Amino acid sequence: MILAVDVGNTQTVLGLFTGSDLNGHWRVATDVTLTADELRVKISGLLALDDLGWDDIERLVLSSVVPALTGHYEEMAFRATGISPMVVGPGLKTGMPIRYDNPHEVGADRIVNGVAALEAYGGPVIVVDFGTATTLDVIDASGAYLGGAIAPGVETSAEALFSRAARLAKVDLEPPSKVIGTNTRESVQAGLMLGGAAMVDGLVRRAWAEIGVECSVVATGGLAERMAPLCETIEYVEPDLTLRGLIIIWERNR
Repeated sequence: MILAVDVGNTQTVLGLFTGSDLNGHWRVATDVTLTADELRVKISGLLALDDLGWDDIERLVLSSVVPALTGHYEEMAFRATGISPMVVGPGLKTGMPIRYDNPHEVGADRIVNGVAALEAYGGPVIVVDFGTATTLDVIDASGAYLGGAIAPGVETSAEALFSRAARLAKVDLEPPSKVIGTNTRESVQAGLMLGGAAMVDGLVRRAWAEIGVECSVVATGGLAERMAPLCETIEYVEPDLTLRGLIIIWERNR
């Protein structure tokens, strides 16, 4: 089996694949203080939940936007499997031309998401990732990555709001039933969640206008299943999009 790992700023998602079949997946908090040994112990515990161990893992495929952890994952994977992990970055074949001014600036997860979305839905396609940042990425009809937009994520915006507004208490990020809240909890939920959805719809419509076509939009990320129903432009929800992109890239480089 192949272990696909997507290290994000807030959460890390891991998935076990046999061929293209996702056999199991986990979502854990990203902890930049963990050493390679601690990562090995933590992942061993996750594998044990499914009665598996490192002997069942052929190789690890890694996407990371946390440089402090990337090296630790590489060291951990080599010790555990005896082979260096496949790390998404320069020199790896993705099959996707990158039209960014500086391709090295694009987060690995954004490229991986684009690869998976293009494979599943064809191009043009737009990916909206609801994570620490809410990102929008555009893939054109030829399969090239054009670029996109980066905005504060819903949870990131909430943390900033609660830390700066002394009279506002934290609320659960649950979708409100209306935009006109009649108490503080409803008002904050409306602003964060309905406001976040309106921002996404606005960005998508502007992107459609720029590329000249209303293409498919797919959502992924930790809050995708809560946010997508609030958005008018999102057509598909794929919580495992990044993991599936990693396994596609693995197949292209194995």
